[in-house]
Amino acid sequence: MNKLFYIIGPSGSGKDTFIQALRQQWPNNLLVAHRYITRCADSGGENHIELSLAEFMLRQQSQLFSMYWQANQHSYGLGYEIETWLDKGFDVVVNGSRAYLPTAQKKFGTQLVPVSIQVEMNILAQRLRSRGRENEHEIKHRLQRARNYHSNLPDNAICIDNSDTITSALIQFKHHYQPQSTASNS
Repeated sequence: MNKLFYIIGPSGSGKDTFIQALRQQWPNNLLVAHRYITRCADSGGENHIELSLAEFMLRQQSQLFSMYWQANQHSYGLGYEIETWLDKGFDVVVNGSRAYLPTAQKKFGTQLVPVSIQVEMNILAQRLRSRGRENEHEIKHRLQRARNYHSNLPDNAICIDNSDTITSALIQFKHHYQPQSTASNS
């Protein structure tokens, strides 16, 4: 059965870097889904598809999203294409939401594998400050949220310590990932 790797982790943990590295490490086995977000595409961070709120609502009402949620004053969606890719025999990687995880698990069952990106607090604080997106008050709030981020993970979750190099994180993931030989062309 093909897997849906559902990447979660606090802001600044390196999810986007990890996802990009997965894309380069296994280009023939993993498909990485773009998120559709009602946030400016130039805002930094992940490579996403910017939608206006009206476009987002049209896609949501037309059932073009496999998953969607609200967070940080924006709407986030993952297109229905991920289900097509799974059906075609590919493993799929998505940048998910911790709050939406229980809903995603109900929808995809054992096919969904949460991948929790973790990082030491002092390194997380450094990363948040260096990216310059938040003020000190917002950084303190993000750090507080991060302290509670990884509690109550499901039994099948893969925990990746991304405090070191991205190579180290990929090695950790490789211990859990056995790529399918090739996807079907049907």
